[in-house]
Amino acid sequence: MTRAFRETDMYPPLEAFFAKLGYTVQAEVKHCDIVAYRADELIVVEMKRTLNLEVVAQAVDRQKFTPSVYIAVPRPKANPARGEWRRLRTVLRRLELGLLFVALDSHLPASDRVQVVETPRPYRGRHRARAAEALLREASARHSHANVGGSTRRPLLTAYREQALWIATCLARYGPLSPKTLRQLGSSPEKTQSILADNVYGWFERVARGVYQLTDEGRSALTSYGELREHFERRIENLSFSTPPHPMDPS
Repeated sequence: MTRAFRETDMYPPLEAFFAKLGYTVQAEVKHCDIVAYRADELIVVEMKRTLNLEVVAQAVDRQKFTPSVYIAVPRPKANPARGEWRRLRTVLRRLELGLLFVALDSHLPASDRVQVVETPRPYRGRHRARAAEALLREASARHSHANVGGSTRRPLLTAYREQALWIATCLARYGPLSPKTLRQLGSSPEKTQSILADNVYGWFERVARGVYQLTDEGRSALTSYGELREHFERRIENLSFSTPPHPMDPS
């Protein structure tokens, strides 16, 4: 029996499609299913199994970030130039939204399974520059692609969580370290101290003045993100030193 498709099934073809066009692609950024960006271009894509009022409302809301907002749905069997689809496309054009069809049962390469049906028209409304900047900051601060667009059953890997996992990986590798040493290992110059001190996830504990170690919760978190931990460990191997200098030197 063939399983019912999920929204997440559309993510790989869409990711490949935009990557082929030269965009950097991230999933689940500030509630946007997909964010694609290059130079000064920013695109947001909202995925849904059917084109309905809910996804149209979501897409209109995303226009606060950028005028280039698309809705992506599985490619229908009906002719998109006739009947209901013709009327729906008229609505999207009036709202200045784009439309993408994704072929889920095709043997074509992933990047060739996306069809641009409608391109966003020039957006006459206002999008907020600060909102767009915040979206880009979050997307560009991520170094992994662990999120899958459309996913609702797994914790999202935000830039903050990714930084915390990098710190946890370093502590698991070297033992107790200071913020200064962690920054030398490549942790965020701006956020290392606050990540350790705030300890939002309960992964870190202070063992001496300005020195932190990993908790059992932190070790469990690394197990949950096995692939990302392996990526970070390979990154550590490529550092210019095998052991961190002055690991107990407080900042």
